[in-house]
Amino acid sequence: MKTKKIVTGAVIAALYTALCLALPALSYGTVQVRFSEALTLLPVLLPGGLMGVTLGCFLTNLVGVFLGTNILGALDVLFGTLATLLAALCTRALANVRVGKGRWAVASALPPVIFNGLIIGAELCWCIMGQWNWGVFIAQGVSVAAGEAVACVLGVLLVHYVETTPRLLAIFRG
Repeated sequence: MKTKKIVTGAVIAALYTALCLALPALSYGTVQVRFSEALTLLPVLLPGGLMGVTLGCFLTNLVGVFLGTNILGALDVLFGTLATLLAALCTRALANVRVGKGRWAVASALPPVIFNGLIIGAELCWCIMGQWNWGVFIAQGVSVAAGEAVACVLGVLLVHYVETTPRLLAIFRG
């Protein structure tokens, strides 16, 4: 890996973690909107974004366990990070799928919503019920997906802003 890719990933991971820790009430729990999840769209612009959001999610979930704010515990460190990694890989794969005259990375926002809704929804179902319950899974999955959608709309706007601002694009594309 090139040094720039590593540094970029580390900066994204730090931003992701800092945003979550600054807003713990919104970052952990049964109803959540992790504004840091807007950064899950950065793999559209940067290969280092993949590593950055995955590492950021891992660190955030791990710190949350130690602080007692992550109600899902160690389960979330593993499966929450897996959800983010899978979403980031698919987001990167969809980077060139655009709507609105090729300007909006809307398709890239779908994987984080889907993977987090399914995986985190399942985690919450299991932690709340202690067993599988389809009704709770659907309710939690929809809740997580809705919060994720809010964050991903911000991510789509962020990507669009960077791509239409030559100075920022030069920084991101280096």
